Amino acid sequence: MVRIISALILAVTAACAFAAEPLNLVDNPPDRHIVVPGDTLWGISGKFLKQPWRWPEIWQMNKAEIKNPHWIYPGDIILLDYANGNPRLKIAKPFNNKLQPKVYSEVVQQVIPSIPPNVIEPYISQPLIIEPGEHDTLARIVATQEDRMMLGNGDTAFVTGIPDANVVKWNVFRPGKPLKDPETGEVIAHEAFFLGNMRLLQPGEPAVMRVTLAKEEMGRGDRLMPAPLPQIIAYAPHRPEQKIAAKVMSIYGGVNEGGPGFVVSLNRGKDSGVEVGHVLALYRDRVATNIDENGRRVKMALPEERYALAFVFRVFNRVAYALVVESSKSVIIGDSARNP
Repeated sequence: MVRIISALILAVTAACAFAAEPLNLVDNPPDRHIVVPGDTLWGISGKFLKQPWRWPEIWQMNKAEIKNPHWIYPGDIILLDYANGNPRLKIAKPFNNKLQPKVYSEVVQQVIPSIPPNVIEPYISQPLIIEPGEHDTLARIVATQEDRMMLGNGDTAFVTGIPDANVVKWNVFRPGKPLKDPETGEVIAHEAFFLGNMRLLQPGEPAVMRVTLAKEEMGRGDRLMPAPLPQIIAYAPHRPEQKIAAKVMSIYGGVNEGGPGFVVSLNRGKDSGVEVGHVLALYRDRVATNIDENGRRVKMALPEERYALAFVFRVFNRVAYALVVESSKSVIIGDSARNP
């Protein structure tokens, strides 16, 4: 998992697609920043840029650097420089009272990530949704050790529907609330309530499984999906190349409002061109109430308000999950998410 999080800066697939737009610096930006543990590339760039999600541009990464990026570590010095009148950031370190390029030999765990890893880590490896039609095809617990009502760490379970004896690690979950499209009212998926992990001990019908992690109690009827293999995920932020028009369907955790650091689900996914790394702006409709000449209250639509940015980090066919990274007010269900 650490390697997955450390790879947040590995690819900048569309970072320079909008390089023609000028990069606007904050008022009185610092000429340098010393990297400390807990920094993120988004946060560092926010010290210099009014649009910190455009950090791949100010770092001026090219294709070679995408494949072999310049890692950023605590203790590095980030310098603000200019090339042909355009701002750029460079990495250096003090050496004999001079700033010299740094050669890295540190372990990968110290790499500065793109966005806060502790916030999104649980959502990378755990199932978030069940696609329509998938529910009844999944493996399920049909019996428990010694006919126990609930299972915990180390307990044995008997599971039907294990199609591949080569898959050893499994996620256990319970179907949760439906995700309804705010525009159509259609249920396009169900959220999956993560319960823990199991390991295959003996294939068969039913198969014998052992609970290796119980975050919640498990029992008969709970479903299983293969645990995803660790993979390198590119999390470089970039603007969508095509028009995206989505709505906030839910705020993860079952709350009615959220803010920076909250995860929201959107009613658009791969089918609509949403990709991991897309940065979307959140908008809200505004309405004013006036009194007409007859003394009646009349509602009048006002220009919508842009109030937040969200960073897409996991995408399904018709659903995407995004982290709210900036917000001037609370996020609510039904708000719009579009190109920034």
